[in-house]
Amino acid sequence: MASSESLRSANEFRSDTFTVPTKAMLEAMASATFGDDVYQEDSTTTEFQSEIARLTGMEDALFVLSGTMGNQIGVRVHLQGPPHSILCDYRAHVYAEEGSGLAVLSQAMVTPVHPQNGLYLTLEDVKNWVVLGDDIHTAPTKVISLEVTIGGVLTPLDEIKRISEFAHSNNIMVHCDGARLWNASAATGLRLDEYCQYFDSVSMCVSKGLGAPIGGVLASTKQNIKKARWLRKQQGGGIRQAGVLTAAALVALRDVWPTMAQTHAKTKQLEQDLKKLGVVPQIPVDTNFFFIDAKRSKIDMGVLLEQCEKFNVRLMDERIAMHHQISDESIENLKQAIAQAVQITSSLPSDYTSTYKTNGYGSTSRMNEFN
Repeated sequence: MASSESLRSANEFRSDTFTVPTKAMLEAMASATFGDDVYQEDSTTTEFQSEIARLTGMEDALFVLSGTMGNQIGVRVHLQGPPHSILCDYRAHVYAEEGSGLAVLSQAMVTPVHPQNGLYLTLEDVKNWVVLGDDIHTAPTKVISLEVTIGGVLTPLDEIKRISEFAHSNNIMVHCDGARLWNASAATGLRLDEYCQYFDSVSMCVSKGLGAPIGGVLASTKQNIKKARWLRKQQGGGIRQAGVLTAAALVALRDVWPTMAQTHAKTKQLEQDLKKLGVVPQIPVDTNFFFIDAKRSKIDMGVLLEQCEKFNVRLMDERIAMHHQISDESIENLKQAIAQAVQITSSLPSDYTSTYKTNGYGSTSRMNEFN
């Protein structure tokens, strides 16, 4: 694996999507098979999908162009026709950050739930907001979507089990936005299939923390994946020589996934180092994200972003995203930028008006409405 210091992603704290392919990935892509995956004739893609099915304990899997595509298709395979609704966290990517896909592609109402614990959905949250029955005024809940992790926070497996059992007892399907389920597995030591046993479908990204250049994967039953293949084609996602992409994804599973625990340890160390500066997170630091609580930490974000430019690190709003290609030098530079921002903010006049404007969207800034 290339030295992180030599990579353009070495100072990228904006997102783990800024990871770049490793040398091993590029070599695998150069020697990939060139079968036509629309006709299911590419052996590399078939190998990748079979490996995902094995890891998740699902019957089958399908390579898709993005986590968004995997989510939208993953939810849609469970729906027959409106009226219907999807229940999810109000911060959920599938609802808040996928271009109104649930409304456009699935004609679905959404019930966005604010978890009472401020962190993750519980069965009590679900029971408070689920729409049951056949009242003609309503759109009954047909799918519950859980994001694991959400803001880097882990949802306890027992909570997932409780929600799943309640959902299935009411003929409601459960989808997992597992864009960072890899991180959850690495942090808890639980296998993917231990998580996925409670879901009817799971979408996972290979282009975030895993570092492959493109793509995601959807796992479910053979029947659902057959339908998903149709929907993927409908959305322009039928790929001819998909092996060029799935070859990199296989390398990511082999080489990068095992390093996630190290990334999490560095994130935890960063939390401890920032605590000494009086900088605290909005939500628990369970995996690879640290969300700065700017108000409690007494940091003007405009000042911080200016300091980040001076120290050659890239940050977008309050979210610090860690990944396997972040260099130790960049971590030190980030800490210096934050230390300077704390000092400068403390000397600002009381009537100072911040020039800061959010650069990203909800998941890069506010993850706890109770801050």
